[in-house]
Amino acid sequence: MEGRQATKEDKSLSKNSKNDSSQTPTYSALLSSKDVDSLSLELKVGLISQNPPIQIKIKDSGFCKLPSGRLINEHTLNNMLKIKNTQIADIKCFATTSSGILVNNQPYRSKVYLVNRSNGWIAVNQLSLEDYVASVVGAEMPSLWNMEALKAQAVAARSYALAHIARPANKDFHLGDTTRWQAYRGISSQTSRSTQATQATKGIVLRYKGGIVESLYASTADISLQAHGHLGASMSQHGAQKLARSGLKFNEILARYYTGASLAKLQSRGN
Repeated sequence: MEGRQATKEDKSLSKNSKNDSSQTPTYSALLSSKDVDSLSLELKVGLISQNPPIQIKIKDSGFCKLPSGRLINEHTLNNMLKIKNTQIADIKCFATTSSGILVNNQPYRSKVYLVNRSNGWIAVNQLSLEDYVASVVGAEMPSLWNMEALKAQAVAARSYALAHIARPANKDFHLGDTTRWQAYRGISSQTSRSTQATQATKGIVLRYKGGIVESLYASTADISLQAHGHLGASMSQHGAQKLARSGLKFNEILARYYTGASLAKLQSRGN
């Protein structure tokens, strides 16, 4: 089934909230975009933490190719990365197994683009939204924390990512991999529990007045207030863990922090 991205609202969050969150930042363009297709969403993550990329390792039967389509071997590729100014603007690498592609010895799934805009190379990881969320949950929260807190983190991370698909950082990637956006460490931060939390909330996002909520969060309430207070709603991660341990479900946790928002389920139209 193919079709435009749609959302099905879940009242279980909004019924616990007050409708006074006029400052909750939202981005509505994604909800009506004809270019977004069901749950097969992919996004591009700028690997700022690996800048500059100095070594690429292709595992198993993975491969890289030039814009012309010609394959390039690992040795030649790594020599090219030493040249800051080059006529080649981008190189695309593809992983064919779950072992991924190593960028400076850090493993990443799916595809890695090496982009040069005449001021040096940067690596960009393109992967599915759900794989991205599973990695972010593992990087942003201890995986041994309560599962309901991890689920709340997954919904917040997914919503934040979708907001940046609608409003990308630049023409090469939607958002970066540092805490300036969301911590993302590729395969190394994806755990069985972060994957479980992601799968349990698959496609669920925060919605407010027809738009996706840019669901900000920080480690503690004090940091959250200091960093995001001027922007409105923001979740305390330690606070989410405390609420989860007291028995609250993930939707109830989210309701405490994103006042006035509701849950929505991404799905495809076209039946």
